[in-house]
Amino acid sequence: MASPRDRLEAVEAEEGASRRGCLGVEVVFPSDPAFSAPLCPHGPTLLFVKVSQGKEETRRFYACSACRDRKDCNFFQWEDEKLSETRLAAREAHNRRCQPHLSRRQCVERYLKFIELPLTQRKFCQRCQQLLLPDEWGRHREHQVMGDISITQLRRPSQLLYPLENKKANAQYLFADRSCQFLVDLLSALGFRRVLCVGTPRLHELIMLTASGDKKSNIKSLLLDIDFRYSQFYMEDSFCHYNMFNHHFFDGKAALEVCRAFLQEDEGEGVIMVTDPPFGGLVEPLAVTFKKLIAMWKEGQSQDDSHKELPIFWIFPYFFESRICQFFPSFCMLDYQVDYDNHALYKHGKTGRKQSPVRIFTNVPRNKIILPTEEGYRFCPLCQRYVSLENQHCEHCNSCTSKDGRKWNHCFLCKKCVKPSWIHCSICNRCALPGHSCEGPKDGCFICGELDHKRSTCPNIATPKRANNTLFFRAVRKQKQRKSNKMKMETTKGQSMNHTSVTRKKKRRERAHQYLCS
Repeated sequence: MASPRDRLEAVEAEEGASRRGCLGVEVVFPSDPAFSAPLCPHGPTLLFVKVSQGKEETRRFYACSACRDRKDCNFFQWEDEKLSETRLAAREAHNRRCQPHLSRRQCVERYLKFIELPLTQRKFCQRCQQLLLPDEWGRHREHQVMGDISITQLRRPSQLLYPLENKKANAQYLFADRSCQFLVDLLSALGFRRVLCVGTPRLHELIMLTASGDKKSNIKSLLLDIDFRYSQFYMEDSFCHYNMFNHHFFDGKAALEVCRAFLQEDEGEGVIMVTDPPFGGLVEPLAVTFKKLIAMWKEGQSQDDSHKELPIFWIFPYFFESRICQFFPSFCMLDYQVDYDNHALYKHGKTGRKQSPVRIFTNVPRNKIILPTEEGYRFCPLCQRYVSLENQHCEHCNSCTSKDGRKWNHCFLCKKCVKPSWIHCSICNRCALPGHSCEGPKDGCFICGELDHKRSTCPNIATPKRANNTLFFRAVRKQKQRKSNKMKMETTKGQSMNHTSVTRKKKRRERAHQYLCS
């Protein structure tokens, strides 16, 4: 059976392959901010384009912003496609049918009625995932219903609701209590008074519980989440039905103003945004959305404070570090490993060893963030930050370089530290797993052929067309050279294996002949 570390390596390889696969499709953001994309049940769609060998296909298409799998949302429309009035009307009707049956105001009114009921009349339908009022009991008689729903249970809706575990759309992998408590304690220690929780329902719950507990804190929280089921547990000023991939508030301007007021309260002081997006989501749409929330926060700032940044905790796997820092250069990654209750790999193993690859990316200075020593973190005086115990300081890199909690080794050819299981490959000219496939330029740029960046961030992408053509053909030559080297290596390896096979067969025949003659 594979060890937890091997399984984690496999997950990381799968995520890496997924990211490489996504390089064939890119998001195109319109230059006109007033442009309105067609709508699907999840709000405005995104415009995508397929890219192959550095060239864009001529036709672009619209697809759902939140769901990458057509089974979850089958919206598809070519950019230049003209739809009839009949098809447009049918689409609008479908979008309406997919929305919650109750408005935000109706959900609040039901909740207020529900909490006034005696304990024996407070019921929750597990099949419909809905709080039930007495006049609705008859319609749920054949369903599995929980009774005696206490106020404590109402304050922990994530324990009543079934998690939506589609990692490409909803990805409700809920924080473990250990990680959730650490975040609340850290936010309090850093002096934040308001937390904008974007897709972090369990953190929102714990903050709300802390605010209403015996040791009342002064921290307030607003949850933005795509799961409309939370509407039945929260008042309008503490929850907004929201899609983080397109900055869409399902309840319109009223919800938008709730978020705006929350961010701009006290002239924007004392607020932080904490987000935990689905790991299968594209980084670029998320970054665009977060920049819109930052702009909303800055509207309440004076000109003297224009240099300030909205503090952010972005919780994501460590192998997305380069992509996140590409959009937010001021971000750095903490060593703290975030655990989840309902994820097989992203949590502590049975041996107590940390296995989660999920980290916190933040623009809060790392020297202000204290990680718990009882969980295996120590302070590095050279880096002036807390790191994992096995994350040793490299004198060549002048940094604690490990990303996954293990001690990394310095490669003098790559001029950086790499994972202990990696070796330097002469064909790829980089360090990789011993059994990796030498794919060469698939991991690089299709325009100039370099391996240290992708097509979307190529510095030559804006050069004249003739120069781009020259660079493209140069990249093709590099590809051919790498393939030639790979074929030579495989031929040599095959010849060696054939020779070994022939030798073994000859020896077996000789042994058989000796046995028959004896």
